[in-house]
Amino acid sequence: MKKAILYLKDGTHFYGESFGATTEMTGEVVFNTSMTGYQEILTDPSYTGQMVTMTYPEIGNYGVNSEDVESDKVQAAAFIVKNYNEEYSNYRAEKSLGDYLKENNIPGIQGIDTRALTKKIREDGSMNAIISTEEFDLEKLQAKVDQAPNMEGADLVKTVTTKKVYKWNKLDNEKKYNVVVYDYGVKFNILRILESLGCDLTIVPADYSYKKVLELNPDGIFLSNGPGDPAAVSYAIENIKELIGKKPIFGICLGHQLTALSLGGNTYKMKFGHRGGNQPVQNTINKKVEITAQNHGFAVDINSLDNKKIDIKYMNLNDDTLEGITAKDLLTVQYHPEASPGPHDSFYIFKDFIKMMEMKKNEKKIENINS
Repeated sequence: MKKAILYLKDGTHFYGESFGATTEMTGEVVFNTSMTGYQEILTDPSYTGQMVTMTYPEIGNYGVNSEDVESDKVQAAAFIVKNYNEEYSNYRAEKSLGDYLKENNIPGIQGIDTRALTKKIREDGSMNAIISTEEFDLEKLQAKVDQAPNMEGADLVKTVTTKKVYKWNKLDNEKKYNVVVYDYGVKFNILRILESLGCDLTIVPADYSYKKVLELNPDGIFLSNGPGDPAAVSYAIENIKELIGKKPIFGICLGHQLTALSLGGNTYKMKFGHRGGNQPVQNTINKKVEITAQNHGFAVDINSLDNKKIDIKYMNLNDDTLEGITAKDLLTVQYHPEASPGPHDSFYIFKDFIKMMEMKKNEKKIENINS
């Protein structure tokens, strides 16, 4: 394997070996605590612009395949692991992780102390870095990192959203609910689950006008996950403002943050974020605790929300950050009930969205009868 270096903005650096593309890449270094699911993590559009460090030490041992993807390409800027396993063993595997990264021109570095790197991020926060297999002069690497764009203020949604309207139609099942999906970087598994529950899905670009959405007369509107700073996605915030109260709305992750901003709330950059499949979330109404999958570096300031407009339904038990809100015809969560990878404790939230749409349809039926 070719020599590689990971150089952080504060000057901390690690030498390792390249197992992906032999290239140079900058991005924000973050860590994920999941033990498996590296292919789903790499292809999650929410990781755009980020170098993902896996805290689990053995990565690559089950290879990759063409099915376990969350988008049509690798979205992460780079991949950082302790031990890369070139020899894989899984009946579904089609190629090695290293070959997969090379095909997508994504650098991977292995053989570094990921425990020390994770501790560094936890203590000093996520920061920009560079991975290189070509340049090892520390002063030159510092200059390149200093030129890298920051995550705060970055509208990365425009780089991952669909460019045109399209239908998601993978199952031959009965479709009872017409749902418009705002694509801010939507994961495939979200679409798979919604369709399996009887939703006829129309996916639209992130800047698609609310007027055009209403012309489609959907039973519900879904606001997807996505990358970057939610406050920078002003066009999405304005559209959501106009849609709240008109149709049932369900938002996940970035969709949750954009909804809070449209309601007059604020968001902030977290020190190192939540990324992994082991975040405990409590339902404030029934006090039940769910273990959730999460992937976000920004959060909603709970004190900035008007509690007369919404109800605080979910809270994180680790750091008391806001995890979800509800209102009439509105439900948003900061975490990922679709998992992939992660626990399935929160799958029921998709069914809550279905119930919300069904209730709205029944209300309309009663109104038509009364009129």
